[in-house]
Amino acid sequence: MLESVQAILDEYADLEARLADPAVHADQDLVRTLNKRYAALGPTVASARAWQTARDDVEAARELGAEDAAFAAEVPALEGVLAETEEHLLRQLVPRDPDDDRDVILEVKAGEGGEESALFAGDLLRMYLRYAERRGWRTVVEDATESDLGGYKDVRVSIRSRGHQPGPGEAPWARLKYEGGVHRVQRVPVTESQGRVHTSAAGVLVMPEAEEVEVTIDPHDLRIDVYRSSGPGGQSVNTTDSAVRITHLPTGLVVSCQNEKSQLQNKEAALRVLRARLHQLAKDEADAEASAARRSQVRTVDRSERIRTYNFPENRISDHRTGYKSYNLDHVIDGDLDPVVQSAIDADEAAKLAALAVQ
Repeated sequence: MLESVQAILDEYADLEARLADPAVHADQDLVRTLNKRYAALGPTVASARAWQTARDDVEAARELGAEDAAFAAEVPALEGVLAETEEHLLRQLVPRDPDDDRDVILEVKAGEGGEESALFAGDLLRMYLRYAERRGWRTVVEDATESDLGGYKDVRVSIRSRGHQPGPGEAPWARLKYEGGVHRVQRVPVTESQGRVHTSAAGVLVMPEAEEVEVTIDPHDLRIDVYRSSGPGGQSVNTTDSAVRITHLPTGLVVSCQNEKSQLQNKEAALRVLRARLHQLAKDEADAEASAARRSQVRTVDRSERIRTYNFPENRISDHRTGYKSYNLDHVIDGDLDPVVQSAIDADEAAKLAALAVQ
């Protein structure tokens, strides 16, 4: 741990020196990057300094305690402080996801189960919209294909922090990245006449939203098609070719958007989604572990590939990755998602702490 702490302190000192150099401020993009990293390291540096002070206090008390009983009596309490500061520092040293301060694009897709799956996809969408509202985030439904009974065959929504830099772990990606996967529902469908419980599933995909400067898209690599909107969108629906479909030729990625009123707005929305997908693709290719995590989000929208089960008859929600279980499904589906999300965050942190301990 000493080497890790010293490396962080050295990087922090180097950042301070660079930010104090007037020549650096000629490049405002660089300044923003340095300031962002400097702010991110601040809490870890404070914890490291507190740990160093506690360690020095224990060593001094032990040395003096060899000759003075009064100092020896202080050692147990100082060791307790050292243990607390060390645990806090270890948590700060857990590798952080560089995308944790980003907004997200979230997609929900109906899977097995026909109309019931589409209705459940609609329930999941409302759950995320209400959760975003509770956390003060802004949401925009970018594209949607509705089912006959009012559910969604697929729907895409952008979720963004509202006008300020969120605190650590408070941005949409930091909390919603664990939602990717297959969600299973057990309940009596509205189409069931004999009251039997059915099982169906819907898939959720979550991507961090990329800035335009981070993902360069060559206009020559795009095929842009326009067509007539077929869903909600005001007077322009079914009257103008305002919907846009963009195909990224090098990768074959296809993004469509029809919920905005103008072709230009739909094009901009589709390009934002394309940037996010290309950003995620590059991230996956650069990091095999991230690639495995991405593939595991939704391999197939099949009932057996589930991360979570929503059992309506028992009012129970179960997360199969973390072991979380609660009998307040009615509250969770109404947007009270924080305890479920926190169980995933805690499990992820515990796994990373365990990995640090064996290094």
